[in-house]
Amino acid sequence: MDTSGRFDVVVIGGGPAGQKAAIQTSKAGFRALVVERGSAIGGECVHRGTIPSKTLRETAAALAGLRMRSTVDFRRPLPANLRVELMLQRQREVCNAHERFIGNQLERNGVDWLHGLARFTDPHTLEVRLPGGSRRTIQANAFVIATGSRPRTPDDIPVDHDHVLDSDSVLSMAYLPTSMVVLGGGVIASEFASIFTALDVAVTIIDKAPRPLAFLEPELSRAFVDDFEQRGGTYLGGRSIARFEVDPLQGVTVTLDDGRVVKAQKALCAVGRVAAVRELHLSAAGIALSARGHIPVNEFFQTSAPHIYAVGDVIGPPALAATAMEQGRRAARHALGLPHPATEPVVPVGIYTIPELATVGMTEAEALAKFGDVVVGRAKFSEVARGWISGDTSGFLKLVAAPDGRIVGAHMAGENVTDYIHVAQMAILGGLGVDALIDNIFNFPTMSESYRVAALSLSGQLEQKRLAA
Repeated sequence: MDTSGRFDVVVIGGGPAGQKAAIQTSKAGFRALVVERGSAIGGECVHRGTIPSKTLRETAAALAGLRMRSTVDFRRPLPANLRVELMLQRQREVCNAHERFIGNQLERNGVDWLHGLARFTDPHTLEVRLPGGSRRTIQANAFVIATGSRPRTPDDIPVDHDHVLDSDSVLSMAYLPTSMVVLGGGVIASEFASIFTALDVAVTIIDKAPRPLAFLEPELSRAFVDDFEQRGGTYLGGRSIARFEVDPLQGVTVTLDDGRVVKAQKALCAVGRVAAVRELHLSAAGIALSARGHIPVNEFFQTSAPHIYAVGDVIGPPALAATAMEQGRRAARHALGLPHPATEPVVPVGIYTIPELATVGMTEAEALAKFGDVVVGRAKFSEVARGWISGDTSGFLKLVAAPDGRIVGAHMAGENVTDYIHVAQMAILGGLGVDALIDNIFNFPTMSESYRVAALSLSGQLEQKRLAA
């Protein structure tokens, strides 16, 4: 592998965003280099983020589904000595397979790769400290920062990775605790809270906001809380922490502003993430972080230094792997002077709680603000045969349509809805109306039939509005 000379694009970070930026550069006939600080390819997504947590989630979801569908009483508690490691025994296989795939993909596309710790020495130069201690100077026409994020740790929460965990260390527990308090109400907090609840851990969520996942359609937030509490969890929203104490023998004690005391064996601090750029020496490149700890960028993902781009978790929400990949691709194209897509993508959001939540397009409130009027259609999964077959009768689909009948938003809760949401994504992308969902055929029995049920509801309302006009 030749890492000498000047590169067209140097990508710092080998996660999903960095991979796509490098591959796009190489596919366009330019020279790309990826600098990754870790010894393994794939970044946080493969080794500490998406894949490990989703592996655990699949185990928990399978257990929850078995209990829900079983015709016998399958509610015996899990063994007290159940090891997290045993539930994640496939994690290494999955991670290794994905790492091999990524490595082969980069090699196949002619992308050079360098393991080491990168730091800017000036806006056009990187110094990379290699594993053996030697240093190498790298220059490029453009840089793409794709170093991901690290957990945000408040000063008053003593994260010790033993009694008090963060989202990186939570999967290193040797055993499942009997109880856990989760601080935060965002995506990571909600996902882990529902996973551990499904694994018979007594979980209490403490959230400053009045509802979790506040960026979602309110009905999805309510669906999450309802299911979480039905499984034995406790959600305490709109609360602040007055005192946080850790005792090596007694565990964690949290005193809230209203005087309520919550005790648990362990705590998970999941109050957000900040850009993982501590060692990058951004000041040498003329770049400063925002107040929230992220790198500010423009619509082309350029930082305050126009030839330096930032993509993925380092720039903040939505912090989705799929979005990061597209950001990386677009940043590379802009850096190389290639045509930039004229339209913004329609981005679906999938949240891997139990049950899953998914959304795309506008919420009902957003559509009302934009169009002045809105039509909403709903379908319960209990209205389609597959809902009863699978045992997921509490799930639902909510479709949001503009006054002219165009689908502009969709919101779902239930098993596997992160897959089903793409029907709505394509409808929005194609500017399709309600009739397109009514006049087409969906396989039977499938959850996708719920689109037709919701569309029929929309059609009836649109007809009533037309007659009343």
